[in-house]
Amino acid sequence: MKYKDLFIDFDDTLYDTHGNAVIALRELFDALHMERWFPDPNVFYDRYWETNIDLWTRYSKGEITRDYLIVERFRRPLSYGVGLPLTTDFCLQASDLFLDFCSSKPGLVDGARQLMDYLRGRGYRLHMCSNGFHEVQYKKLHACGLHDHFDTIVLSEDAGANKPSSQFFDYAMRQTCADKAATLMIGDNFQTDILGAKRYGLDTAYFNRYPEYPAAEPVTYEVTSLGQLMEIL
Repeated sequence: MKYKDLFIDFDDTLYDTHGNAVIALRELFDALHMERWFPDPNVFYDRYWETNIDLWTRYSKGEITRDYLIVERFRRPLSYGVGLPLTTDFCLQASDLFLDFCSSKPGLVDGARQLMDYLRGRGYRLHMCSNGFHEVQYKKLHACGLHDHFDTIVLSEDAGANKPSSQFFDYAMRQTCADKAATLMIGDNFQTDILGAKRYGLDTAYFNRYPEYPAAEPVTYEVTSLGQLMEIL
């Protein structure tokens, strides 16, 4: 085999973060009786996703802190509510409840379990590489049943830096004792997973979930389903 170590992103590569969060947002809306402030719940949902994308992009670049992200991703969409008594405490309450709902969901991306079983059977060393929050990611791993598939869990909070920075990948290499020449990075986020790893000198497998938008620059492999990775590996 060309590769011994596989660095694998978790959110929306294996774990259906978006799909699980859609369910969790509805649960949050109901739990907090947000119909009091949002006659149309889609106003809240749309503003949440718009805000979430912006904040996670900035977080991956190191422009904002975790604490800022946690509060702001609810402060902004909640500010569209009519007559809502918006406070930092309420935003934190919403965030805690949302994360509890999210992290309990077992949903995986199509083919994720089959891929992980296959890769374990082939003898690869599997390392999760994620920018997600420590306590949330471990809950998700147990909820979806993939915790024991990984040899190493590499999180940005432990590394002291987010993907795509070289500091994150330096930490990942130390933790896994991997060799660059025999390591492949697999992920769905072109900026954080793929460009970060490519610039670090790793081979990359871009899981492109939106094939109408092909990779912006050459990558080692580009696939549109997880099943295709089994054909490569």
